[in-house]
Amino acid sequence: PEFPGFEWSTFLKTRRTLCPRPRVRHTMHKVAQAKKGKESVFAMGKRRYDRKQRGFGGQTKPIFHKKAKTTKKIQLRLECTECKCKHQVVVKRCKHFELGGEKKKKNAAISF
Repeated sequence: PEFPGFEWSTFLKTRRTLCPRPRVRHTMHKVAQAKKGKESVFAMGKRRYDRKQRGFGGQTKPIFHKKAKTTKKIQLRLECTECKCKHQVVVKRCKHFELGGEKKKKNAAISF
């Protein structure tokens, strides 16, 4: 089923919000979309997986194929302009994410 809030989300590139640092109140924050970090080759799960994969015997662990979700939860990375402190905020699920775009108006005429 299609849900009404899943179509489009636009966010401004700056936002005035609470800084997590103590003794610093609401300040302007730069907004960016959080990205996945580089996977470590020394993580225990990766070492265990690589050890199990060695030698003959093919694929040893199941590979997930039954993807059910059509959207991802958007994470915003906020950086305080005063103290450079960074924190992340999880936003709703949406199919299209735009940073710094104009908000879509309801019942707006389509112009070509």
